[in-house]
Amino acid sequence: MGHCLSCFQNQANADITTSPHRKKDEMTEIAVPVSVYPQEEPLLHDNQNSINNYRNSSSSQISVSGEQSPGELLNSQKSNSVSDKIPKPFYQKLPSIPRTMSSLGSNDCRISETKINQLFDQYKDSLEDAILAEGIENLCNDLQLNPDDFKVLVLAWKLNASQMCRFTKSEFILGLKGMKTDSIKGIQHKLNEITSELKRDTEQFKDLYRFTFKFGLDVSIGQRILPTDIAIVLWRLVFTSNEPPILDRWLLYLEKNPHIRGIPKDTWYMFLNFCEFIGDDLSSYDDTEAWPSLFDDFVEYENDQVNQNIKKSDIKTQD
Repeated sequence: MGHCLSCFQNQANADITTSPHRKKDEMTEIAVPVSVYPQEEPLLHDNQNSINNYRNSSSSQISVSGEQSPGELLNSQKSNSVSDKIPKPFYQKLPSIPRTMSSLGSNDCRISETKINQLFDQYKDSLEDAILAEGIENLCNDLQLNPDDFKVLVLAWKLNASQMCRFTKSEFILGLKGMKTDSIKGIQHKLNEITSELKRDTEQFKDLYRFTFKFGLDVSIGQRILPTDIAIVLWRLVFTSNEPPILDRWLLYLEKNPHIRGIPKDTWYMFLNFCEFIGDDLSSYDDTEAWPSLFDDFVEYENDQVNQNIKKSDIKTQD
């Protein structure tokens, strides 16, 4: 660290030719056992010759302009002699990586905010700085999707849209940056990736499921309970790819009971746990657990339907 190769070479020569317990005029008496370091014998002879040549030379040969001291000249001669004997490295300096190759991985993630802004302007409303129902419909056409497609819900989730039929400018820009895309083709590609991932990643799906409730609310009027008709549509939509066995019976129950006018957030959230817990068999349902009362009513209704079917089958059998 911090030392060049010549520094180590000078140090090696100093270790061979000098000793901290000897004077300079005793250096000629130093001998290194040849049997231990046979490969360094020529190097020692060269160093010894350099020392003798220096002692026999006249002091007038020293350049006046340089005014080197005898010790400095000796070190310089030894360094030159040793460097001639050191073999060059067997490897060559690697060429620098071309810029296009070194940045190959980062180019795919380089998103242009200018392109995102241009894309937003293409679909935004003429009077409001947001993409509204008509613009979203045009966007869906370019994405080759129906407005009620599951992938449109996924897009709204990734944009963190605050309500249906409306994408604000900040939601659109930040959302596409998060998706790492700035084009229609890029959005299509990302939606395909995310949709496939949702089938495997249950935690991501749960996040989408929770978002869907908030997405369905009309925040302009401070709505906190999802209207039942909207809830039915969103339940069918969010379970497009992984429909639970109980879903159809649950939605049919809601449609047959018009007095159920809204779905609170806790009921929406707990329905996912309800589906995971009971599967396709309501026999495992325990009404003493802390389930929403709407689930109790639904299970009771389903059990009554089953009992009625059993009684009717018994009557037919007796006939």
